[in-house]
Amino acid sequence: MWSDFKAFALKGNVLDLAIAVVIGGAFGKIVTSLVGNIIMPLIGVLYSGVDFTHLKYTFGDSEILYGQFMQSVFNFAVISWSIFIVMQIIAKWKHEKEQGKEKIPKQDKKEVLLIEIRDLLKNGLKKENMIIHIGTQKHKSNKK
Repeated sequence: MWSDFKAFALKGNVLDLAIAVVIGGAFGKIVTSLVGNIIMPLIGVLYSGVDFTHLKYTFGDSEILYGQFMQSVFNFAVISWSIFIVMQIIAKWKHEKEQGKEKIPKQDKKEVLLIEIRDLLKNGLKKENMIIHIGTQKHKSNKK
């Protein structure tokens, strides 16, 4: 039974998922701090204090705290927007990094042959020892 559990726990997908959960939790704390300590105070200054938590509706003896729900939705919107912006920046950075790597296009056989002919013409043709490639056969020209 222990070997089965070890085989399951050490699979790539399970390890990747565990790592993603740990990193996601840490990233969640960073984003929560960003929203709570930086973004919300700035928005509060701009909009005279955006805080919905005090909103409630009293119905008999019970209170419906819809303000906390609205604040959670607002926080979600800000957090998701923040993550979107961060992912856009990372994607742009990754794209620029990939653009830096110039990929040399693979040349086909016809193009290589044309380049060889061009180079021969530039350097001057020696008809006595010229080799002509046609398809896969090689023919030696003996024209003088």
